Amino acid sequence: MFRAVAVSLVVLTPALFVGCASGEEVMVSTTSLAATSTTAAPTTTSTSTTTTVYSGPPTLAPGGTLPQPENIPPEDAIEPEVIVGALAIPRIDVMQVLYRGVTLPTLDKGVGWWPGTAMPGQVGNVVLGGHRMSKKKPFRNIDQLQPGDEIFLSSADGEFVYVVDRTFIVEPTDVWIIDQTTDATLTLFACHPPGSTRERIVVVANYSRQVDV
Repeated sequence: MFRAVAVSLVVLTPALFVGCASGEEVMVSTTSLAATSTTAAPTTTSTSTTTTVYSGPPTLAPGGTLPQPENIPPEDAIEPEVIVGALAIPRIDVMQVLYRGVTLPTLDKGVGWWPGTAMPGQVGNVVLGGHRMSKKKPFRNIDQLQPGDEIFLSSADGEFVYVVDRTFIVEPTDVWIIDQTTDATLTLFACHPPGSTRERIVVVANYSRQVDV
């Protein structure tokens, strides 16, 4: 289901809440038959080669640094329309394109990715915002997500699955929710309660796996 909405990357502060293996051994032998004698040719054995492909959670490369979230422009700023991926949440029937930015005009189009935070499948914290009541209201039922629910993210690097860990409520000034992590995590945020900007609801999920394509 998720592949149907997978989108290839086009290009790839308080403003946070402005809007709401295997090896193989081969044996080769040759035998020559003469009229008066039989001669066995040398036997050649290839060297067994094993390639291990790492399939665990993303890790930070030696000497690497965590993503650095950007400051967000004014809430009514018109940002260039840049698609960075796609999002699917089966529990609440969400299938949306991911746009770069979280200003009001961007969130009016759908789900916004906070620039500078981790990209799907990378070490760090992927931060996504969306409306609950206006425009497409992709996060209308975000409060219905439960621990163990799967969230699918797609980008130019592939398709990845995150699993919901917890949901909590914060104040609009709690910008720490965009802080980057040494693990691969995902944070969804939206206004709370629906129709109000008094608080923010936050859902945190952890990296599970990459989807084979």
